[in-house]
Amino acid sequence: MRRSATSYWIGFSIILALLAVAPLVLPEFWRRFVTEILIWGLLAMSSDILIGYTGMISFGHSVFFGLGMYGAAAALLWAKPANLWLALLFGLAAAAAVAVFVAYFATRLRDIYFSITTLVFSQIFYVVIFTWTEVTGGENGLTFSRPALAIPGLFSVPFTTETLHWFVLAVVTISFLTIRRVTQSPFGMVLQAIRENEPRARAIGYAVERYKIVAVMLSGLFAGLAGILYAIQNKFAAPDFVFFLVSGEVVIFNVMGGIGTLVGPVAGAAFFLLLREGLSRYFTEYYLIPVGIIFTAMVIFMPQGLLGFARRRLNQ
Repeated sequence: MRRSATSYWIGFSIILALLAVAPLVLPEFWRRFVTEILIWGLLAMSSDILIGYTGMISFGHSVFFGLGMYGAAAALLWAKPANLWLALLFGLAAAAAVAVFVAYFATRLRDIYFSITTLVFSQIFYVVIFTWTEVTGGENGLTFSRPALAIPGLFSVPFTTETLHWFVLAVVTISFLTIRRVTQSPFGMVLQAIRENEPRARAIGYAVERYKIVAVMLSGLFAGLAGILYAIQNKFAAPDFVFFLVSGEVVIFNVMGGIGTLVGPVAGAAFFLLLREGLSRYFTEYYLIPVGIIFTAMVIFMPQGLLGFARRRLNQ
């Protein structure tokens, strides 16, 4: 077991080092692309807290992601000069507030009813953001300038492609380690017990509804953080990112990479985005057809995802 843990951390360190070096050796387009993969990977990890560890499939993660974007946008448009830490605070507060609201109502339901409820909430917030033009910019969204990476009294440097990548990498790494620690804690064990047998977990004496609410809130908080990073990278917030299709893609990331692994969803996000980018260059507007075929084949022949398939091969 110790050897397995050592191998895990060696592999983790190698991948982390490669990602840190990536912006120094890759062309401009691929630098931004790798940074975007990290952001979508964080969103997929946040979803895995519910899907993989609690057994709750959410189609409302786009709400948390989008509200994180709009919260950051509000702070960057309001504060002069733009302040990175204020954007993080506003974005996390917006995502947390919505997560509390959604969790209170959605966790009262189970299985498909929970999924449908989160889907309904995503559509409600999408319509509100899309139609509230005076505040959200409506269909056009909000655009803003990117804040500087600064600690008052110590330093202030503008974000370049490289520094933004390293900042995102640091945030995603800390988030991964935090989520990993949470899922391996007694709290995480209870979530897994709820996933395996909710009636039994309730019979033992666990307040299942409270654990579910905290799980949704925690998941929404990290999804909002991903939204903040995406807003800072692209310097805009748009209602399209609150639409439920974003939540559907996040579920696909989890299935492709491996549910309940944390690393798997990141790998799934990278695989899906690279696949979409490659196929769109050859099939233009029809690229979703081969993407759908490949996804279907993976569900049939690799039900445990890329990570599960790799583990099985290594064990052989």
